[in-house]
Amino acid sequence: MSPAKDDMQRIRRLVIVGGGTAGWMAAAALSKVLRGKVAITLVESDEIGTVGVGEATIPMIQLFNRVLELDENEFLRETQGSFKLGIEFVNWGQQGSRYMHGFGRFGQDLWTAPFHQYWLKMHQAGRSGKSGPSAQAMPDLGEYAITRVAAYRNRFMPPPADVQNSPLNDIAYAFHFDASLYARYLRRHAESRGVQRIEGKVLEVALDAGNGHVQAVTLQDGQRIAGDLFIDCSGFAGLLINKALGVGFEDWTHWLPCDRAIAVPCEPVSPLTPYTRSTAHAAGWQWRIPLQHRTGNGHVFSSRHISEDEATAVLLKNLDAPALAAPRTLRFTTGMRQRAWHRNVVAMGLASGFLEPLESTSIHLIQTAIARLIDFFPSAQFHQPDIDEYNRQSRFEFERIRDFIILHYHLNQRTDSAFWTACREMAVPETLSAKLRLFKTHGRIVRDNNELFSEVAWLQVMLGQHLQPAAYHPMVDSLDEAQIADYLAGVHELIHRCADVMPDHAEYIRQHCAAPNPGAER
Repeated sequence: MSPAKDDMQRIRRLVIVGGGTAGWMAAAALSKVLRGKVAITLVESDEIGTVGVGEATIPMIQLFNRVLELDENEFLRETQGSFKLGIEFVNWGQQGSRYMHGFGRFGQDLWTAPFHQYWLKMHQAGRSGKSGPSAQAMPDLGEYAITRVAAYRNRFMPPPADVQNSPLNDIAYAFHFDASLYARYLRRHAESRGVQRIEGKVLEVALDAGNGHVQAVTLQDGQRIAGDLFIDCSGFAGLLINKALGVGFEDWTHWLPCDRAIAVPCEPVSPLTPYTRSTAHAAGWQWRIPLQHRTGNGHVFSSRHISEDEATAVLLKNLDAPALAAPRTLRFTTGMRQRAWHRNVVAMGLASGFLEPLESTSIHLIQTAIARLIDFFPSAQFHQPDIDEYNRQSRFEFERIRDFIILHYHLNQRTDSAFWTACREMAVPETLSAKLRLFKTHGRIVRDNNELFSEVAWLQVMLGQHLQPAAYHPMVDSLDEAQIADYLAGVHELIHRCADVMPDHAEYIRQHCAAPNPGAER
């Protein structure tokens, strides 16, 4: 191909409409991988606020930060961040119950069945992890996972590089951080790689009369910004994907009925817990996200079952410390855009869909959308098979995360409100029903096509919310109960000894990544 023809095939101008976490994540990542070969412009308005509820993440965020070559300690200092080993769920299965969905794995697989199958056998037999006359009640499955044990003891350390074949190597973690500070931090990195930021509010979107592609956006001050490829990070408004191109939205409210969130920060408290907490209330749930300078809180609820004033009162009553600002309301519809990529526009963040932050997937969905765009980065011809595959993968991801979130609501035994009764009695997607049917027989879980949440994640929610399989994997009977009991006892003892050597979470932050002035960015 001649240089002239090659130049005609290439995307030369990429325009990102909207800043916030989604816009600046896209700008930072694409400026890194495109190495100045494509001119990147980001348009955002200081008048338009960002949602800013996505302050908790899952471990894959580490990969994103590594691709950008971010220093982890610097990143945490700049974002007032803390570490996250999992999510504690309170009152979800029943009022008064609690469990941890932790990162990483349980124990160590033994012979031909997953570790939890051996635990199931002993649990169903009423046996403990110890043999002999001193045997007591079976420890919870979470007692065989380093992240769960460490989280409840408020301890943290990353996996040590100089230790091998230890539960310490299984420490998987993510972060809590201030999303607005993260966006600001990424902006500096993006601009240092040539991204041009233009301040302004989009007034008009010009479409090509022939192919319907977006040609340019015009700002209130008259600036016209043309591009070949546009990324819509304009939030719920969907200025390009929705208002300009008319791509509809698929509403999932019948499965996920919450449609409001009241958010408010409060003062930080001690201890600084290395986990997010989700506490179920009568018509929704409350998040608690501990940062260095504050604790983020919010009440996600169904407006059909409780008023905004009542929901706000519930939230304020359940804060750990005095509020630092007035509560603010976010209204949303759970679901996804019918197509995330249409013509020459790719929607990311809230413009592409919304899944409530119950399992901290909002920032991850931005990350994977960017990764998919890199995989299917177009030529100027925008071949439809590439776009179709991008959309297929995006839909698969959204739907499987949707199923996992529905699981939490559906798998409840609460009888205190019409909200929880409706969630328990509703018909769920067949993809979720199939998983439940499979688990109910022998405790088996199959991860389909590398879907986001692993077998261990599904297992923790199912058992945590009191779904018990009828039996365990038959292969477990290749070992007798005494052998299994001794093995479980050894794993349990080793994990707890490893947790003993881990430092306190707050102390680790003080030594490695303390923000210079906690509270300055409230």
